[in-house]
Amino acid sequence: MNLELYSSLLYQQMSAWCSYHSFEGAAAFLRRHAQEEMTHMQRLFDYLTDTGSLPRIHTVSSPFAEYASLDELFRATYEHEQLITQKINELAHAAMTSQDYPTFNFLQWYVAEQHEEEKLFKSIIDKLTLAGKSGEGLYFIDKELSTLDTQN
Repeated sequence: MNLELYSSLLYQQMSAWCSYHSFEGAAAFLRRHAQEEMTHMQRLFDYLTDTGSLPRIHTVSSPFAEYASLDELFRATYEHEQLITQKINELAHAAMTSQDYPTFNFLQWYVAEQHEEEKLFKSIIDKLTLAGKSGEGLYFIDKELSTLDTQN
């Protein structure tokens, strides 16, 4: 749950970097993605409450705020999503191993979601790699990001 909260803060911070560097499409995309991460956190929060647990929100670190390029920023998002995938898989494994089938079933949505998240960010990185440092290429990618739907 706390990692989803951190993810939301990270993407919000990344959107600020994008706005500062005039990548308004990427900024809008990341703001939408930050909101999506909050819904992921709320979903976990609600599940814990529904199962009789007391959700606990812990201190969350300040997200990194400086990037050398849009490419570096999106590579960081991809690496972050890979970390989230690893943690979700660990939770699913623990649920299955302890025969907590309701939780295992609940986590399947996150397993599928993470597959889509990694695919999404990998496709953005691939496009940025094709564009290189070309201002025109970055302009068109930024424009595409402004309309890219984060909901999978």
